[in-house]
Amino acid sequence: MALIRSVLHLLVMIVTVVPYTLGVLLARWTTGSKSAAYRVARAWLALCIDAARWLLGIRPQIQGMERLPLQAGSGAVLLVKHQSTYETFLMPAIMPRPLAYVFKKELLRVPFFGWSIGSLDMIHIDRDKPARAFARVLQQGRRLLAQGTWVIMFPEGTRIPRGQQGEYKSGGARLAIDAGVPVVPVAVTSAAVWPPKAFVKRPGVVHVSFGPPIASTGRKPDELMREVQEWIEAEMRRLDPQAYANAPAGTDRRP
Repeated sequence: MALIRSVLHLLVMIVTVVPYTLGVLLARWTTGSKSAAYRVARAWLALCIDAARWLLGIRPQIQGMERLPLQAGSGAVLLVKHQSTYETFLMPAIMPRPLAYVFKKELLRVPFFGWSIGSLDMIHIDRDKPARAFARVLQQGRRLLAQGTWVIMFPEGTRIPRGQQGEYKSGGARLAIDAGVPVVPVAVTSAAVWPPKAFVKRPGVVHVSFGPPIASTGRKPDELMREVQEWIEAEMRRLDPQAYANAPAGTDRRP
């Protein structure tokens, strides 16, 4: 049954991505507004999350959103635990501000999906040229944050299996310090129901927990990222204790 449900959910995404991509491109070309295109893309992501609830039995349980810095003109860099595709769809669907992902440029070549994100105001980078990629993150990130768009990054860089911890990179902290905005750590337990690179998904709850904004003023990138890492990994153990039953707090269990 889980296989059938997973196939149905994939079919929903495949069938709907075509008209929604056309909607994104049409909104971009006719209005010249990237914000209009973003709203169409966000609607498709929300549809996929709703379909995951209906077909897969996966539902999010969200806490801590009241901590988000929603004052007028407030920017933020969201640093999110990355376990599956689920949170990449969920975050824009639930956030009160538009988001800009930092993503590898190879995604632009994915039919329809890549065309959509290429039409949005986001940051695509060439991972083979790290110095140029980071300069682009700083330049584009400052601009986006100044106009009210929040930047979202996965500090471990890739999807991490349940109960494991990747290497936290300091790029998000550096952007926050450069732009003078806080970072918001976010813990996500999606791998319990949607394992990374797995086709078959299981019903259950994805816990999403937003931590308190951490000021970046006067901080050093590595120090700031350590604080983010400590909060996320401690929160992961609180939210999904079974996954960390054999791992003492602070243990770096890299895949």
